[in-house]
Amino acid sequence: MPQVIETVDVNVPVSVAYNQWTQFEEFPKFLDEVESIKQETETLTVWTVKVGPVEKTFEANITEQHPDERVAWNSTGGEVDHAGVVTFHKLSDTESRVTVQLDWEAQGFLEKLGGALGADNHAVKKDLKNFKEYIESKGSPDGAWRGDVSA
Repeated sequence: MPQVIETVDVNVPVSVAYNQWTQFEEFPKFLDEVESIKQETETLTVWTVKVGPVEKTFEANITEQHPDERVAWNSTGGEVDHAGVVTFHKLSDTESRVTVQLDWEAQGFLEKLGGALGADNHAVKKDLKNFKEYIESKGSPDGAWRGDVSA
């Protein structure tokens, strides 16, 4: 199972980075392959992603969430099998580190080839750069969900 771990430092307080990350329906603004996300419940989201010409839909369940610390999830149905966690680290009052760990099951020749060539790492690194640019340019999140989900 391929694994991706990428990190970015952002020039916003940890609460701002975390709050933005909890606004799943806003992800298409900075995650290139995400077409849409619908938040069905506090812990269930429905994603539509498009990689190249291939569009896939899946559900993801938030399995753990702690304000200003972490958001973890796994897919629960649909065409994508993956799990991940995003952690938030306070570097100073005005700077934070965001780390994404993603484990996914490559399906089909093209996904296996892309995983072998590191396309997944490149995509996550690019999306984190987009997140950095997005949140730093705004300076404040689009909203926040500060609820706690225990594992």
